[in-house]
Amino acid sequence: MKATRVLMVCTGNICRSPMAELLVADYGLRRGRIVEARSASVLGLVDKPAHRNSQAVMREVGMDLSEHRSQPVTSELMDWADYVLGMEIRHSAELRERYPRHDDKILLLPSFGGMMEIEDPINRWRFRYRRCREEIKRCCEAFVDQLPPSV
Repeated sequence: MKATRVLMVCTGNICRSPMAELLVADYGLRRGRIVEARSASVLGLVDKPAHRNSQAVMREVGMDLSEHRSQPVTSELMDWADYVLGMEIRHSAELRERYPRHDDKILLLPSFGGMMEIEDPINRWRFRYRRCREEIKRCCEAFVDQLPPSV
């Protein structure tokens, strides 16, 4: 089976997109699909760990973000991905502006869960990270469920 390659993008690649990277791959596996996921930042942060609250709320569901390090979106990552999923409208808009030849694969993750955006929980209470995790999970599951069958 060919893997579906998904690039998750948020502002800093320390809160939302690292969580999405793990959640989409995990759900794909549970649905019998091979989803290879990576994540990146439109802000360009390099080598920063996932936020401690992102790490904590992912541990609550048995997933480990301790080895995560942020990276910027690059042409190589855009070429690698079959789908590029932004957390906010501005992420997708910025990616379309920077990488116009990839316009057809740039999507908005929240739209799969009937939402406009997934709000950044940075510098908020841990319960906001939990809510963010659950929103991302719902959107990732809907995204995976709409993928064409793996061959």
